[in-house]
Amino acid sequence: MKKGFVFGFVLVFSAVLLTTACTKKKEAAAPAADANAPVTLTVWCWDPNFNVYAMNEAVKIYQREKPNVTVNVLDITDIEQKITTALSAGETADLPDIILNQDNSIQRFVQTYPDAYLPLNGKVDLSKFAQFKLDVGVYEGKNYGVPFDNGATATFLRRDIVEKAGFQASDFNDITWDKFIELGKVVKQKTGVAMVSTVAGSSDFIMLMLQSAGKWFFDDQGKVFIKNNPAVVEAIKTYKALVDSGVLLQAADWNAYIATLNNGTTASTIQGCWIVGSITPATDQAGNWAVVSTPRFANVESVNYSSQGGSGWMVFSSSKNPDIAMDLLNKTFAGSVELYETILPSSGAIGTWLPAADSPVYSEPHSFFGGQKIYEDLVDYASKVPRVKYGVYNYEARDAVGRAATAVLQGTSIDAALDEAQKYVEFQIAE
Repeated sequence: MKKGFVFGFVLVFSAVLLTTACTKKKEAAAPAADANAPVTLTVWCWDPNFNVYAMNEAVKIYQREKPNVTVNVLDITDIEQKITTALSAGETADLPDIILNQDNSIQRFVQTYPDAYLPLNGKVDLSKFAQFKLDVGVYEGKNYGVPFDNGATATFLRRDIVEKAGFQASDFNDITWDKFIELGKVVKQKTGVAMVSTVAGSSDFIMLMLQSAGKWFFDDQGKVFIKNNPAVVEAIKTYKALVDSGVLLQAADWNAYIATLNNGTTASTIQGCWIVGSITPATDQAGNWAVVSTPRFANVESVNYSSQGGSGWMVFSSSKNPDIAMDLLNKTFAGSVELYETILPSSGAIGTWLPAADSPVYSEPHSFFGGQKIYEDLVDYASKVPRVKYGVYNYEARDAVGRAATAVLQGTSIDAALDEAQKYVEFQIAE
């Protein structure tokens, strides 16, 4: 080998080493990201007495470890409409970091906007949640929702009102809808108070009736099954009977519905257990409430247990701090018994994070409900709720059947109303 070549090679090699060393030195000298730098997250959810309250309590726990993290928790009533509008337009800049989504629409949003949400696998420990709650947040094998509240239903009953009519709260436990109407007529006659209330035009009652029968608006193959569905037909008949008998009071909107519970114009509500957070603020009624099971059908196979609502936390891919958002969820809703012990007594937020169920708080008597251990009862109800598949087009079906119920009340035949609902949903799917 020639000397000139060797000398040149050594010179070049030395230059490379020097350049590499300088580069590493510069990299080493670069300042590390400040783990304690201020970070602000935004969360959208709804219901100040329930979800908003729960997230604010979670933030308090998280800030003990991460005092640099500020979380703005906003009460957004039309949350799903805002999300749909923003994602449809591709305008994600103003979306929050964390969103609360109804269980029965999580899969729809992820399927419709697959790039809008982040999978949580590997970031949040989901291994300790009840499987039925995890299932609603899975799409193509990935988990997109951190389960929050349990939607197990019950009949929340004004003990003092039904006693004036000559009944005990236990008379309303494990009964059929027909029996509920029969008893409700007596309560209305003797006290002047409607037995139960709901929001006019809402399909809430119909949905909880269906789930008690283990049925939904779609069959096992995911096809629309509204028309000629025995459970849907029976639910519409029952809903009409409730209204026609005067047993059911239809409130104009959600706020008016809550008012019926707080001002004594109704003797009960049949709702998801999260409604505790809206009942208990009426402190003048403390001790007068009781909890019993949900009515069932008399003519269609069903049970006295159902579900209404339930939700999960999701993280948007547009978040500027997704790892911190997921860490917040991991260390609170997926990691803190203290959180569930804090929010349970006042809000009725029965979670599905299994370690929380072992807390002694769940077996404590609730003074607002006359010392009844309502959370033991509600957890028992939850374990008996039939599972159903909501489907991607659940909201379209729900709204279509809600309109069908209104049409039936106005004189349309059940067959015609459900035929119209079936055609509407099928059209939406075909679009």
